[in-house]
Amino acid sequence: MDMRVVRLPAIHHDANLLVVDGSAGNLLIDAGTSWYQALQVERVKGILEDDAPLDRILLTSKRYPCAGGAKHLSESYANCPVHIHPDGQAALEMGDFFTTWANRFDSDMPPIGTEAVEDGEVFALGNGQVEAVALPGHSLDGMGYWIPDQKMMILGTLLPRADRPTRWDLPGGCLPDVLQSLKRVASYHAQSLIPLQGPAIKGAKHVKKVLNQHIEFFEKCLTNGGQVSTSVPKPAQTALWYTPHPPWPLEEQESVN
Repeated sequence: MDMRVVRLPAIHHDANLLVVDGSAGNLLIDAGTSWYQALQVERVKGILEDDAPLDRILLTSKRYPCAGGAKHLSESYANCPVHIHPDGQAALEMGDFFTTWANRFDSDMPPIGTEAVEDGEVFALGNGQVEAVALPGHSLDGMGYWIPDQKMMILGTLLPRADRPTRWDLPGGCLPDVLQSLKRVASYHAQSLIPLQGPAIKGAKHVKKVLNQHIEFFEKCLTNGGQVSTSVPKPAQTALWYTPHPPWPLEEQESVN
């Protein structure tokens, strides 16, 4: 049987969570905020069969919508290890509410010890595997996860949603890195992308179209001296993305926001 991958749709500010369940282990990608951490535990338990333990949690970045619930989820599963890019470890271990952006959500950042995950690291799960892909740009510690059997890439904050380009003006952000990371994602020729929020972006043709739209947006910003167009409104306090004007088309729709 194929390895099972289940997306738990984002709630409010939370990131999408991905449960990856293989014949020889399982893992969770991202943990959401601490606001809904108890609910997230119940959602994960509903996916794992026979009260199976959770082996590990992989984070796409230290930002609060991805990592805020990591401590509670880990403790709920026998203190299972939490993995993050080395550049994000200190912020989580300190509970830094500035670089994690937790302060913009009027929240504390629950501190947690983590283990490093490196570019190219492979997590074997028996009938499939998950490969770590370094994707800096939104933040130095940005990490994606590639599931080769399903040609699926989990992107986190690098691609907030099909119609929402990421911000690089937060702590640790870098516009040239955003472009390089998106072009790296394009080189995988994925059949589906899992953004920070919203449903999967599916189909090779549609994936290519969405990635090209994001790449073109950032290329224009780079040409414009590293600034977004004046037609793009100032992001909200909690937003990890820009909202283009006029709005980009959005084929993907979801009732849970």
